[in-house]
Amino acid sequence: MSDHYRFGIEEEFFVVDAETKAVQRRMPSGFFEHLREQLGESITVELLQSQLEIATAPTTQVGDALGELRDLRMRAGQVAAEHGLCFIAAGTHPTASWDSVRATKANRYDGLMQDLQMIGERNMVCGLHVHVELPDPEQRVDVMRRITPYLPHFIALSTSSPFWGSKQTGLMGYRLAAYDELPRTGLPELFESNAAYQQYVDAMVGARAISDSSYVWWAIRPSQKHPTLELRAPDACTRVEDAVAIAALYRALVRYLVRHPEHHRDIGAVDRAIANENKWRAQRYGIHGSFVDLAERQAIQVRDAVERLVALVAEDAEALGCRDALMHLRTIADAGTSADMQIAVYQEAHHRTGNRGEALQAVKTWLAHATRQ
Repeated sequence: MSDHYRFGIEEEFFVVDAETKAVQRRMPSGFFEHLREQLGESITVELLQSQLEIATAPTTQVGDALGELRDLRMRAGQVAAEHGLCFIAAGTHPTASWDSVRATKANRYDGLMQDLQMIGERNMVCGLHVHVELPDPEQRVDVMRRITPYLPHFIALSTSSPFWGSKQTGLMGYRLAAYDELPRTGLPELFESNAAYQQYVDAMVGARAISDSSYVWWAIRPSQKHPTLELRAPDACTRVEDAVAIAALYRALVRYLVRHPEHHRDIGAVDRAIANENKWRAQRYGIHGSFVDLAERQAIQVRDAVERLVALVAEDAEALGCRDALMHLRTIADAGTSADMQIAVYQEAHHRTGNRGEALQAVKTWLAHATRQ
């Protein structure tokens, strides 16, 4: 089935009080067990108790992924409601204070918190992860290297974290600013072969810096658990349609790069440096900014860059049956990302009430409602 580029989507959520929408510091007794009864292996815990993750089954059909995500969100929401809780899908929670949350009790997370210290406690962020199977798993490192210039596109389209600690950050996607405090994050190095990548992993494991490659948290990585290339750059998407459209674009792009091994074959240090700059510009401005175009040596509007990318992978999207899903990217460009909506809700409520606390509450209420849909 890897010839069909099977894919799966993982969404991280904040667990919040149903009434106040404040982050839940400690889960009620039996809550996670109840979720596992209803959702099975589709739901897992995260580093902090205030977060959970849902995951779709591998599929080749965009419609199946969309339907499953909607169903998982609905059923998880129903269980949460029985415990006085609900969920928020966003890169950051607008008012959460990182020093008020607790780590999840598990051997892996105990070791992580011991290693990361305060940086682990500050990891109050939620992302969208997309897994895609390639025809040959040995191609993953090569595709990871050549996809680097396009990673900012996915960040810009997914921005959902304009608030942090009850403050408007000035960034559309603040999540990565916080997340990149962790080691082994950001853009991956430009490994020229599987052997080079494996040499890196072996050295890290041999030195006991990490236990295995799952402790490498780059914006994109070869999955250690699955035979997939895992995109990790995007913020968690509040609207499920946005998540599926971004997943469809990523899947089509992976197929394009597999079919065109000459594309970005000679990518080097300058390309990676420009990609890092564009990553920052995506975080700062979302879809409203511009990217540095290395070939043309000028700025290109993010919306135009996305249109170019969609055109580039059009044939692959058609072959994979996800062309319609890609068209939703234009809706994001026209109507805005979750970050745009959060800022608009905040500004309207603040203008109406003159109270910053009530404006932030309006943002949290919108997020909870839009997440559940």
